[in-house]
Amino acid sequence: MTDRYEGKPFLRLLDSYVLDTIGHLDEANQAWLVEAEPFFRATFEAEGSWREIVRSRMQFPDGMDAAIREFWTKGRLKFIEQNGTEPEPVQFTHMFVDKNFPH
Repeated sequence: MTDRYEGKPFLRLLDSYVLDTIGHLDEANQAWLVEAEPFFRATFEAEGSWREIVRSRMQFPDGMDAAIREFWTKGRLKFIEQNGTEPEPVQFTHMFVDKNFPH
């Protein structure tokens, strides 16, 4: 199996952004992302927090977070209805990012 992020450092930030937006970014990764903000600013020649860097590079419009949450909420309910179990947030994130933001 290949590493999803090999050669794609921004992809990890984008996945983390979606996970954070739907309320499923774990504390360890949250802390690491905040701690690594100076590195992200230098690497991506950007200002702001890691979330602001993602928004800026992706040129997300106002309301993007709400749109992601709505997609998660509606999809989650449909998934539960069809499968009788909760969807896995990381799997959702990978599918959502791969479909909406080809990399």
